[in-house]
Amino acid sequence: MSDFLKSFIKILRQLQRNRMALAGVLIVVFMFLLALFAPLYNRDPGAIDITLRLMPPGWGHPLGTDDLGRDVLARILYGARISLLVGFVAVGIATVIGIIVGAMAGFYGRWVDALLMRFVDIMLCFPTFFLILAVIAFLEPSIWNIMIIIGLTGWMGVARLVRAEFLSLRSRDFVVAAQSIGASDQRLIFHHILPNALSPVIVSATLGVAGAILTESALSFLGIGVQPPTPSWGNMLITGKQTLGSAWWLSVFPGMAILLTVLGYNLLGEGLRDALDPRMER
Repeated sequence: MSDFLKSFIKILRQLQRNRMALAGVLIVVFMFLLALFAPLYNRDPGAIDITLRLMPPGWGHPLGTDDLGRDVLARILYGARISLLVGFVAVGIATVIGIIVGAMAGFYGRWVDALLMRFVDIMLCFPTFFLILAVIAFLEPSIWNIMIIIGLTGWMGVARLVRAEFLSLRSRDFVVAAQSIGASDQRLIFHHILPNALSPVIVSATLGVAGAILTESALSFLGIGVQPPTPSWGNMLITGKQTLGSAWWLSVFPGMAILLTVLGYNLLGEGLRDALDPRMER
């Protein structure tokens, strides 16, 4: 059995012993399946029918309809695709940038470390959400722009984590031994140090998905995120806000979708943190 498979089985066993983490896994898998099989719910999320306007939850429309007669459940299911896509792509961009910057700073040290970390400090001085708002003000508010902007403004935490791991690992015996036999910097970074530095990155990325989903929802709620008629949990809340007194379901169900998804990723991230921490082994 390979070391990777052994480590994977060990992590699964740790997660099984953590009920909160297991709940997070179930929520994440459930939301992923809803997004994946959304087309099986045979309703068009953009179909307008004024005669069905603001219908409460019932047999024909399980979660009711909005002010244009569109099925709320269909919009939530397709909105899950948007939210998960934004979360994964934005965190993927942030993780790649953070790993590159942190690895360079931690491995080479000295002036490279000083220069890169001062740039990280400068980026951290700006409130992330307002930085995103400032950038979007000059760009078209599209889903791809949102994913890229969230990714480009959310890599600093990953960079600091990776730098700390590299500073700790670069003087270990296995790295010194590989260096003594002439291993190149590229091989030392990607084959010897980085695989051993990924544990906190995985945890950070998992928690980052929740943060990216919240950011996208907030931007869409403000009207500068995903634009109608494309369904998004954030822009669905705008309609819910306008009809909160007479159509509670327009706010409650998208809000619950955001709550459950973010809670699931946070619980999973905390569980992975415990599972990947050798001090938590029993």
